[in-house]
Amino acid sequence: MKLRTWSLALLVLTASLVARADVPTESPGRSEKLTQPFSAHWVWVGDLILERIALVDLDSGRFLGLINGGYGTISPLFSTKRAEVYLPATYYARRTRGERTDVFEIYDATTLSPIDEVRLPPMRAIDAVSLGHSALSDDERFALVFNWTPRTSLSVVDVEKRTLAGEIDIPGCSLIYTAGTRRFFSLCADGSALTITIDDNGHEVSKERSQPFFDPTKDPVTEKAVRFHDQWIFVSFEGKAYPVDVSAAQPRFPEPWSLLSDEDQKATWRVGGLQHLAVHVGTGRLYSLVHRGGKDTHKDPGDEVWVYDIQKHARTQRIKLRSPGLTVYGFPIEFGRRWAWPFNRMSDWLIDTFTPAFVTHIQVTSDTQPLLFTASQFSGAVGVYDAMSGQFVRHVTPVGWTTDILLAPWSGK
Repeated sequence: MKLRTWSLALLVLTASLVARADVPTESPGRSEKLTQPFSAHWVWVGDLILERIALVDLDSGRFLGLINGGYGTISPLFSTKRAEVYLPATYYARRTRGERTDVFEIYDATTLSPIDEVRLPPMRAIDAVSLGHSALSDDERFALVFNWTPRTSLSVVDVEKRTLAGEIDIPGCSLIYTAGTRRFFSLCADGSALTITIDDNGHEVSKERSQPFFDPTKDPVTEKAVRFHDQWIFVSFEGKAYPVDVSAAQPRFPEPWSLLSDEDQKATWRVGGLQHLAVHVGTGRLYSLVHRGGKDTHKDPGDEVWVYDIQKHARTQRIKLRSPGLTVYGFPIEFGRRWAWPFNRMSDWLIDTFTPAFVTHIQVTSDTQPLLFTASQFSGAVGVYDAMSGQFVRHVTPVGWTTDILLAPWSGK
């Protein structure tokens, strides 16, 4: 009886204090503004489950903001001339069904708010890997979006006029890569490249198909290429690098070179992952995610990154990877993180000791003090390394539920 009386008195007292508390009124709809559109170590992390790309500061570990991406593939483009982010997106009236709407969305890069959009034909390619699904011309006038119905074509968007300029068929070919101010190319089923040239109105001028530069039946390349100046570098399932030089009107194909020595192959080292290549243009370094595995394991996660001198075609460094971190529904799995030293370091030790790296994505920032950052497809966490020394720096968590693409758009301009 006494316990009930005291409980009732405490409840009344608490209610009285809450009622008298001076709580400021919250104003909904307020939008903060970033201090600048891009920064060297501000990176974007895509999440297919949450349908968004998140902006994260690798130095502070802060989550800065996000842009919703609609249904399916997230394939953003970033302007270096304008403080804008471009995002091809798909929406259904009933979320996953009903009337479909495809749009090319334009966002302010400082407020991350939508400022305009261009309606696209409802046939944008949607799949699990978003690399190569959109491209911005070198002068940033036009953006091309890959369509797949299964007929393949390209939607051409005039970014300056905010209009749909047209559609270009690319039969037998897929994806899109920039090759100049008015040139792009796609990969074709026979191992060739299809070069597409457009005019100043975004209309097709010509299409020309090259001779095959790789054998798609014996050793196909993955679509996860990286650009080094006027050269795209594709890597095959068996670890051979195939450069594509786009400096001329038609692509040229320098001699392929291998990322794996005979000894590496005997030890069953292979390239693998969902975003397994990154490049630092300033130093001419190519970063490749590798693992040990059998044939056709080119999508398996890796536990090391091997670094190559692109000009010399030589490996210069091996970086042993840690797990980027573990999350469940966006909540980090940690042990003793908030306790005093040494318990606050127990979490990293336990994860590093008992959890495989399981890295599926890598990327490198483009500044003079670059960071290599990594992610795992089924975790919303990022691992950060010094890209030159390979030393581990920190975990950044959480950044989402899953990770599907890593982007570092800052170019120093």
